[in-house]
Amino acid sequence: MAAKAKSARAKALSPSAAKLRLLKRLRCTLKFEKLAWQSGARMIAGVDEVGRGSLFGPVVAAAVILDPDYRIRGLRDSKLLLAERREILAERIREHCIAWAIAAVDAARIDQINIYQASRVAMRDAVMRLEPGPDHLLIDALRLDCELPQRAIIHGDALSASIAAASILAKVERDRMVRQWDPVFPLYGLASNKGYSTPHHLAALRQHGPSPLHRQSFAPVWNNPVPQEVLAFMLEEKPEALLEEMNEATAQPA
Repeated sequence: MAAKAKSARAKALSPSAAKLRLLKRLRCTLKFEKLAWQSGARMIAGVDEVGRGSLFGPVVAAAVILDPDYRIRGLRDSKLLLAERREILAERIREHCIAWAIAAVDAARIDQINIYQASRVAMRDAVMRLEPGPDHLLIDALRLDCELPQRAIIHGDALSASIAAASILAKVERDRMVRQWDPVFPLYGLASNKGYSTPHHLAALRQHGPSPLHRQSFAPVWNNPVPQEVLAFMLEEKPEALLEEMNEATAQPA
């Protein structure tokens, strides 16, 4: 009996692994888009964000209005796609969709208003940047502060093609932004972990403390034993100019 219980525990999945298993079983279709079309909507935007759980850098959101007359094959939750596949799909989405837009909220603002509200701000900003504008929103799990008709869909990026497209664009853009910071803060392995809580990243935080672009309100960042000032040498030459230059390099035109 004890052996069976031990075997069952060994086979138990972590919450993240269980979620991924669930997402893989879901089918990404146009079901929700078709329901919106039937209600009279024509410009349906899928909206999603990426980076809520990261310890470093911005949360990035995207909004996409797909062309109903052009099918982009392979759309699904960005977490289930290899990086190379995401890049290919992102290019196809930008080329063939009716409209797309990206917005970001930086770490300082995240610390001020919390990650949930920062995600909503980024998503709303992305929607407001769409041209032409949408008349209906499909959003991954959240509702936004705008008057547009909207539907929040749990696991929307795994169920709705429009939300999946937004997820892919947001993921590709955020990965690009974080990679550009890797040479500035080489201790954390940002190019590979994208700011998430990998063992290497957490060990670097414990040993060296956070960078100025880490989210100071996140427990693994503020709960480390080394103060942020230990990294001053990284930005010793005109830090304001360097930060401004990097922000300009990662800025997305409206």
